[in-house]
Amino acid sequence: MEPVNRSGKRPVVVITGASAGIGRAAVRRFVRGGYDVGLIARGESGLSAAADEVRRGGGTALTLPCDVSDASALDSAAEQVEMELGPIDVWVNNAMSSVFSPVDQMKPEEYKRVTEVTYLGYVYGTLSALKRMKPRDRGAIVQVGSALAYRSIPLQSAYCAAKHAIVGFTDSLRCELIHDKSNVHLTAVHMPAVNTPQFDWVKSRLPNRAQPVPPIFQPEVAAEAIFFAAHHRRRELWVARSAVLSILAQKLVPGLADHYLAANGYKAQQTDQPKDVDRPHNLWSPVDSNGGGDFGAHGAFDDQASDRSPMLAVSESRKTLQRIASIGLGLAVGTWAAGRVMNR
Repeated sequence: MEPVNRSGKRPVVVITGASAGIGRAAVRRFVRGGYDVGLIARGESGLSAAADEVRRGGGTALTLPCDVSDASALDSAAEQVEMELGPIDVWVNNAMSSVFSPVDQMKPEEYKRVTEVTYLGYVYGTLSALKRMKPRDRGAIVQVGSALAYRSIPLQSAYCAAKHAIVGFTDSLRCELIHDKSNVHLTAVHMPAVNTPQFDWVKSRLPNRAQPVPPIFQPEVAAEAIFFAAHHRRRELWVARSAVLSILAQKLVPGLADHYLAANGYKAQQTDQPKDVDRPHNLWSPVDSNGGGDFGAHGAFDDQASDRSPMLAVSESRKTLQRIASIGLGLAVGTWAAGRVMNR
């Protein structure tokens, strides 16, 4: 499924959390795909740098400083995109926040904040996209999910709960779109651990520096999956083998997964280096404003991160593989039938 801007202009994508990490990598991928980009994030330095990349890539950029937890501001941003760039063809919900902390040390306001950004930000973004796409009966909405949407891990209860909620919301909406015979495409892309700057700015009560749980992938792998999902009618896309195994473990042996993570999940989310107790975090305000600089797409784990995912390549080639399997099955059945005839 290829979203096409029927106005004759370049197609338009809106990306939340566009200033850094997966969102920043997705900006670059959509620009290479010929899109103009509406950039939504809180951090002004990152937004400005992302907009420069869009322009250098030949696209038009519209920077929209906005907190996705503010539904009215997010809808106003969507309206501004349509006025200045044209109809929105793809909307990517990606903005997130998290807290690394045991549950009994979490504060109610922290759960509220993570939920407002990581869950309700997706809901508000989806509502803004639907408001414009559904009357046109076209467009794609991509929910950037995680293996943690199905298999929670210790020390990230707020984030895991929000990702679970996104799946529930998305599944309900998908049923309604099918009922309404809508051509708006709704999909979710569930990510493995990704090397993004969030581990340098996430609020943390861990004694050591936070890290993504290996195996780690570069944000360009995530961006490629998002771009693919926006252009092909897939219900969900599981990006890496590690994500697939986590999701299947939850479905098949959840109790065993509980005990495995209890034994290994704490150490796996920390390096051996003590954390910097004075470093800023982004739960309440962006760290790339007020002189914080541009963080880009990559985090600090380039030496551990892979720039390709064989599982993603398999997922993208699913139809080809299905055709090959069908041909193989047909040949096998034909050979079996011929043998039966010859032996009569």
